[in-house]
Amino acid sequence: MRPKPPPDYLAGYPATLVEPVRHLIAQDRLGEVLLKKYPLAHDVRTDKALYDYVLALKGEFMRNVGQVSKVIFDSKLQVIRQALGMHTSISRVQGTKLKSKREIRVATVFREMPPEFLRMIVVHELAHLKEGAHDKAFYQLCQHMEQDYHQLEFDVRVYLSHLAAGGQMLWSATPLGEAVFAGVE
Repeated sequence: MRPKPPPDYLAGYPATLVEPVRHLIAQDRLGEVLLKKYPLAHDVRTDKALYDYVLALKGEFMRNVGQVSKVIFDSKLQVIRQALGMHTSISRVQGTKLKSKREIRVATVFREMPPEFLRMIVVHELAHLKEGAHDKAFYQLCQHMEQDYHQLEFDVRVYLSHLAAGGQMLWSATPLGEAVFAGVE
C-alpha cells in the first residue's frame, strides 16, 4: 500500500496565489517569509489558558450563544480527521430539563504558532457555535470577529503547506513564556 500524499492545503485557491507559495517552498524560503510576517509565538500554552482565551473572545463577540463547557488542545485532531479545530454540541435530557454541552478542540499544532493564527482558528470554531455550515453567513461572522480572517486562514494554510513539504516548525516558546524562534538559540 502506498503512503498517502500530504493534503493540499492550498487546493481551491487561484494559481496566482498558490504559485508564489510553491516557488518559495522550492527555494526553501517560505519559512523565512512567514517569520518576517509573524515573528513571535503566542503564549497560550495550557488548556486552561486556551479556555480563558476562547471565553474572552466569546464574551466580546458572541454573548448570546450558549456557554462553552470545555476547550482543549487536541493532539489527535490533525492526524485522525484532517481537521485543525472541532466543535461539538451535545444535548441531553435530565429530568424535565434539556442540558447542552459545547466543546471546542484545537489541534495541538496551534500551541506553537503566532497569536494571529490561534485567533483565526478560535474565531472559526466560535462561529460554528452559531452557524453550522461554511456558508456566507459563517464567513461574515468570522470576519466580524477578525477583520483579516481570510488572509489569516490563507497564511495558516501556507504554513501547513510548509510543514507538509518537510519544513521545520517555525515558532516555539520557552517554559517561561518568552517567545523564541524554533531552532535559534
